[in-house]
Amino acid sequence: MRRQKDIWLEISSWENLLVAWQSARKGKRFKRDVLSFHQHWEEHLIDIQNRLIWGMWEPTPFASFVIYEPKQRVIEAPRFGDRVVHHALHQVVEPFFERRFIDDSYACRRGKGTHAAVASVQRHLRRAQQNWGQVYVLQADIKGYFHHIQHDRLMRQIGRVIGDKKVLHLWSKIIRYNGYNGVGLPIGSLTSQLGANIYLDALDHHCKDDLGIKHYARYMDDWVILGQSKEELHSLKDHLKYWLYRELGLSLSKWSIYPASQGVDFSGYRTWATHIKPRKRNIKNARRRLKGLASGYAAGRVGAVELRASLASYVGYTKYCESRTTVDGLINDVHERLKHA
Repeated sequence: MRRQKDIWLEISSWENLLVAWQSARKGKRFKRDVLSFHQHWEEHLIDIQNRLIWGMWEPTPFASFVIYEPKQRVIEAPRFGDRVVHHALHQVVEPFFERRFIDDSYACRRGKGTHAAVASVQRHLRRAQQNWGQVYVLQADIKGYFHHIQHDRLMRQIGRVIGDKKVLHLWSKIIRYNGYNGVGLPIGSLTSQLGANIYLDALDHHCKDDLGIKHYARYMDDWVILGQSKEELHSLKDHLKYWLYRELGLSLSKWSIYPASQGVDFSGYRTWATHIKPRKRNIKNARRRLKGLASGYAAGRVGAVELRASLASYVGYTKYCESRTTVDGLINDVHERLKHA
């Protein structure tokens, strides 16, 4: 692939920054820092553009907060002005990497996502069963993935596609900021999501191009490979464990090898060749949350809008799988809780 060498002017252009500002505020326009930026948006964009042009732009400290679903994690998000710069960079460089990414990488990409990932796994299961009969699954993820991405290795991978020195200097500032001592990316940044996909793109191409694996799917650091036997997949797991550490400095967190007849628990659903079901953990969490909201509504602590929104969110999640009985049972639980409150 030819390296892209003359894209700095496009990234720092007024037109690109204007689109980046509009994109960064989408869905967040009533937040305090977004409103503050909007009051004098022209002055802020001019200031950002001047700092970029003169090489004076520097990141500011991230805002940190904790989320608890699906597991407890610390999210570090850039301030709004910095997010505009991240969007300006992302919307120019992302298409160059998108051309390189394999079809079976599904996280943080346009036209992809969890539902596309699940549909892909089901297609792979169907084809594998037609060809082999008995199918086994190797499933694994990376230990503390974002926090173990090595800056130098990531910049080398970026440099194979981007040859513009000013762009590489800007991207390096973003990657190396916040005192990570050469390792780790913040989870809540748009450029971190792209960087994380770039980093494991090497794994994708090793599996598909070097090893010739046909049935493979990845959603960020969670990946699935189908094989004909447990012995084959154990050997492959040992190879990939060594390869990941040697080439990317990464370690496996969890891994398992099991018959596909158990269903593949991937991207929020349990998938078989013939059907898809909701993940048990998601059902349990939804039931607990909705029961709590129903009790709060009956006691006057929770509004009807919040209760309906949570229920609609769960129904939206389950419409992509076979879940009529589960949804009916959950709705009945909510009704019972309201009736006896």
